[in-house]
Amino acid sequence: MSKLDEVYSKLTIKTGAKIALVVLDGLGDIATAAQGNLTPLEAARTPNLDALVQSGCAQGRMIPVAPGITPGSGPGHLALFGYDPIEFEVGRGVIETLGLGIELKAGDVAARANFCTLDAKGIVTDRRAGRIATEVCERLCRILSSKIKKIGTTEVIVLPGKEHRFVIVFRGTGLEGPLTDTDPNREGLPIASAKPVDGKNAGQKKVAKLVADFYKAALPLLKNEKTANGFLMRGIAHQPDIPTFEERYQLKPACLAVYPMYKGLAQLVGMKKIEGPQTVQEQLERYVKEYDAYDFFFIHYKYTDKAGEDGNFAAKVKAIEDFDAALPLLLARKPDVLVITGDHSTPCALKGHSWHPQPVLLHSACSGSDKLDRFTETGANIGSLGIFEAKYLMRLMQANAKMFDKFGA
Repeated sequence: MSKLDEVYSKLTIKTGAKIALVVLDGLGDIATAAQGNLTPLEAARTPNLDALVQSGCAQGRMIPVAPGITPGSGPGHLALFGYDPIEFEVGRGVIETLGLGIELKAGDVAARANFCTLDAKGIVTDRRAGRIATEVCERLCRILSSKIKKIGTTEVIVLPGKEHRFVIVFRGTGLEGPLTDTDPNREGLPIASAKPVDGKNAGQKKVAKLVADFYKAALPLLKNEKTANGFLMRGIAHQPDIPTFEERYQLKPACLAVYPMYKGLAQLVGMKKIEGPQTVQEQLERYVKEYDAYDFFFIHYKYTDKAGEDGNFAAKVKAIEDFDAALPLLLARKPDVLVITGDHSTPCALKGHSWHPQPVLLHSACSGSDKLDRFTETGANIGSLGIFEAKYLMRLMQANAKMFDKFGA
């Protein structure tokens, strides 16, 4: 625990306040001429968000990791949960695996994988295999898991996720991460080799050999698939020790997410995963039902990010409007502190995550009002929250919930 965290811990008071963190994944964007010099937030019709803003909110922008660093979803969310993403570095494979309900054991190394499309020369032509249907992913994972149960004495576990995503777990002795990704991070390149981050680490070297052997066994099994004839591995790592959310903040937390990645992030810090809801409407209905049982709610909405990664401006606008249409459900049981933000920016023009600070809206009885009419990047640039590191958001939420005693005389 850092010295600052020790101070926060000593000042913390349990007040029974209700706090909700709503994450519109990849919400932030940039205005370009091709988009009419508007961001999706600016172009979207959001009467419910507008009314919330006009009732009195503070706005600002958050740096997800550090200036200029483009975060993955893991670091982006850990920062929102108040964990310094540089201090608490967690492999994406661990997060995704936990989200699928698999308990990792000591000696397990997990990887997040994407089915991809390869040409005849082994060059990646589509990193997401056209976002194949989940049913196709499940079929392909059954093929891999039935044919590759072990590599030497190491057990291999293959489990499907959503669409093109799946996980691979190596379970054995003497295994350790992290390793570099086999994802080249853009089309037009071959699958990369997984390499130890620490070239002297025997456990990492052993896993690198396992990954290479797994590819040798798995790629021939997929060669007749038209679209998903390859796969890419990311976040190859073991599970680290991390303090729980409840220990840090004295709040009983719950997670309402659809995709395994985000359930895994929540589970990693000890949040209760509330299973079942598949749409934002269902998520918010369940929030209302569970309102009295928890102090803190993490509500995740994926579709803004998907549209941004596809470079689909109209789809990102629609995703924001769909969220806005469901927002009255949340406001029917308005928490004492409500934050609406993203885990990072995913500009349509870039078709991927970026380093641009994401906009954040905070509403509470003591948040004050920035006297703005809408929640947009432009408004957030002049909001009273200013520009700050995302790892401090939780502390601002606690402060707005009146959870801190005075510091010093």
